[in-house]
Amino acid sequence: MVQHFDLTMKLISEKKPAFPWFGMDIGGTLVKLVYFEPVDITAEEEQEEVENLKSIRRYLTSNVAYGKTGVRDVHLELRNLTMCGRTGNLHFIRFPTQAMPRFIQMGRDKNFSSLHTTLCATGGGAYKFENDFRTVSDMADLELLKLDELDCLIRGLLFVDRVSFNGHPECYYFQNPSDTQSCVKRPCSLEDPFPMLLVNIGSGVSILAVYSQDNYKRVTGTSLGGGTFLGLCCLLTGCETFEEALEMASKGDSTNVDKLVKDIYGGDYERFGLQGSAVASSFGHMMSKEKRDSISKEDLARATLVTITNNIGSIARMCAVNEKIERVVFVGNFLRINTVSTKLLAYAMDFWSKGQLRALFLEHEGYFGAVGALMELLKTTEEP
Repeated sequence: MVQHFDLTMKLISEKKPAFPWFGMDIGGTLVKLVYFEPVDITAEEEQEEVENLKSIRRYLTSNVAYGKTGVRDVHLELRNLTMCGRTGNLHFIRFPTQAMPRFIQMGRDKNFSSLHTTLCATGGGAYKFENDFRTVSDMADLELLKLDELDCLIRGLLFVDRVSFNGHPECYYFQNPSDTQSCVKRPCSLEDPFPMLLVNIGSGVSILAVYSQDNYKRVTGTSLGGGTFLGLCCLLTGCETFEEALEMASKGDSTNVDKLVKDIYGGDYERFGLQGSAVASSFGHMMSKEKRDSISKEDLARATLVTITNNIGSIARMCAVNEKIERVVFVGNFLRINTVSTKLLAYAMDFWSKGQLRALFLEHEGYFGAVGALMELLKTTEEP
């Protein structure tokens, strides 16, 4: 019996993929990378570990920035996580998709392919950059496994929610979203998540009706997403980054740009419950030269953010009603450091549904696809 157990454990051990363990989501705007750093390395493993692997681990875990644009989101790190029988820390790294050639070059410089590992990647870039991975010198032997991004998104989301955020809930909502004074962030549980409407806001938007991990459908989407917000802000304000655009939006007043219900009716449109403060026409004031001459770049950034967010919220609410789903979960990197949009989405869901719909958000926002890709790498070891 003992011999049989030892043999079984040996076979399981042999099935584990070689370190390093990565998962990538190569999106239209950002690349999201998750890296599992083992902390239970034995003295024997330490001795046998090749220098390339040590170099990669040191580089990724000792830095919080990589070049001018790569960032490790230290605050999101999942500590003492058990995956595939190993204990370690899960790191979350992002960089612009336009920097992918430099990432591939780094892999070549660090002789990544000599480690004989598999790189599991999802997102459109897994296909777009496939030839780059195949043809760059020293990367030709690296196995690239391309995965469906929506499968990875759902798998990664459910996994991170299940393991929790270092002992704290991954999911949260805003209490009293209609009252700016008392609107506060509250943790909540996704213990029984199905069915849910999953609104993934990246460069564009995909909306999924999810009934189980393996049973979902893409209901619809919109091309007006985070890429639209940043692109328009760059055109209208001259800003260069998402962070700069959000900073400008936080200081602006969208009502100087948008035409409100009260600008048309002089107050509320009571018959249909439209408050005077509701937007009647996004950028509607910009037909007036006088208005155009009086607005600031911050006003334009705020109006752009409100326009994109309101559009997403409106489509999500209609999809929830049509699919008869009351749980609406918003994810994606558009929501990163974007409290204006999260609170606006929370308000819109609550107000227009008369309290029947609650907007839910997740701390790891745009990283679930990358986590799902990592789980695919480890999948064979979890199967009986």
